[in-house]
Amino acid sequence: MDNAKNLQQFDDLDEEQLPISKHKLHDWTHFAGLYAAEHVAATEFVIGATFVALGAKTKDILLGLLIGNILAVLSWTLITSPIAVETRLSLYTYLNKIAGDSMTKLYNWANVLIFSVISAAMITVSSTAVRFAFDIPAQLNWYPTNMWFVLIVFCVGAFVVTIAIYGFNAVSEFSGICAPWLFVMFTSGAMVLLPALSLDVLGKTIPDGWNDFIALGNQSIWTGIDSNGQPGIGLIEVIGFAWAANTITHFGLIDMALLRFAKKKSYALATSTGMMFGHYVAWIAAGIMGAGAAVILGKSIVQLDPGDVAYYALGWSGFVIVIVAGWTTAITNLYRAGLATQAIFHNHSRKKTTLAVGIVTIIIACFPFVFSQILPLLTYAGLIVVPVGGIVFAEHQIFPRVGYTRYWSLYQKLTFSTPAVASWALGLFFGFGLNALNVISFFYLFIPTWIFTILVYTFLAGRFGAKKEYPEEAQKEYIRNRQIEEYQDEKAKLTDVKAKDKSILTRILTTIGIVALICTLILASIVLFGSTNEINYQENREQFYNYAFICTIVYFVVAYWALQRGKQKSKNQ
Repeated sequence: MDNAKNLQQFDDLDEEQLPISKHKLHDWTHFAGLYAAEHVAATEFVIGATFVALGAKTKDILLGLLIGNILAVLSWTLITSPIAVETRLSLYTYLNKIAGDSMTKLYNWANVLIFSVISAAMITVSSTAVRFAFDIPAQLNWYPTNMWFVLIVFCVGAFVVTIAIYGFNAVSEFSGICAPWLFVMFTSGAMVLLPALSLDVLGKTIPDGWNDFIALGNQSIWTGIDSNGQPGIGLIEVIGFAWAANTITHFGLIDMALLRFAKKKSYALATSTGMMFGHYVAWIAAGIMGAGAAVILGKSIVQLDPGDVAYYALGWSGFVIVIVAGWTTAITNLYRAGLATQAIFHNHSRKKTTLAVGIVTIIIACFPFVFSQILPLLTYAGLIVVPVGGIVFAEHQIFPRVGYTRYWSLYQKLTFSTPAVASWALGLFFGFGLNALNVISFFYLFIPTWIFTILVYTFLAGRFGAKKEYPEEAQKEYIRNRQIEEYQDEKAKLTDVKAKDKSILTRILTTIGIVALICTLILASIVLFGSTNEINYQENREQFYNYAFICTIVYFVVAYWALQRGKQKSKNQ
């Protein structure tokens, strides 16, 4: 009876405030799809043009992006995943344990703002693609100038909010459908527009070999000269750019919210689908597509928006890719924003907080300036979040190794952690100070800032009580964690194990979807390798536009149908 009462105490807590139950953990395939879809986003079109504007060289792009993205995968695997899997907590909940309610609320508000604006920017991008389809004027001011555009934003945003409200499984399912198609379309777009570039630079529809491709890149895409006519960035900067692009989520530990669902720490290697295929392939493909569209339109690549580039690379499928790529990123970031809000308002469920944040996000998305400022936002957001990641890393990984007590602040029942707040403030001062002094490349500021914060927090925590031992409190924490496991085991007994749908119809639907993707790649290959002259190229390109769009429709219909069949079978078990 007493044990039942002890377990009943957890009924009043939202599940987001507890470690993830064992029966809700996922295999690596979930994370492969999730990261693949999130990191093949509408922003890739912008970043592809950014490397051109920064004046990178072709060889530096090919090698630098490879190294930088490998470093990003290792950062998730070695820094984020171990803490997430060992604790099964989101960063927001973990931070509340070690830094007190006051700092956690301040930090969570910062995250709500950051991820809401990122999500809003992606909704705006998706809405811009819909704008093209309905011939609504371009929104060039910081505020909307057309009420139809506002209506489109609300419709697109409503879809994003709906998916995010239903939690991790819904996000993963949507991403799983979109990821394979996004890979195929980015690859196909580069194949379709490479001949346009080759005709303009080399006078033939396809480069003869590696040297021709490098010459093509150096002359028409990554020329080594920036938008001001000055020598551009080099290999070191390209590596730093790729590594730093996601410091919010790996060094900043935001992705504890996602990786806490992983059965094994090594599943963080699945982030490579987003980094290698997403960032690496997509950024290179976006550069090729942007340069090709610029040739066709007679404009500079930096003057094009995602809609222009996507349409001339993929036809009507281009509109779909901008919409879907915007959705996948918006949904994941809105999910994170909902978690941060729920951590502030403990008495409300994550669904309610996600809905509230989603409404505000849609309103922000009506203002086009959010997308134009997305890159500076991501860069500075990284510097804001990384010091907090350093504090959590020190508490979880460093303290046990130097004889300090993990969760010492919780054991002291502190509601305000002076070491944590001071370390965060000093970390911000240090990072932005280095930026103002221009001591090192901006892309690498997160590394010394992270290390500095770890050292400061370790020192201050030792002075405020982390060196002491708290055996009684530690035993209570141990007992509580065992009770949570027992509580979740009891809940798991009431949950049916969902078997994978292996019916013949579902297999046929899956096969049709795969065939649709293969046909798209074949059509793109015909454009690239089967165009003997300019007239032949234009004919093949038009053929791709028409039939690739049909393949896109077929793919999403059968993929969604197969998904619903699988879910229905699970309900009927």
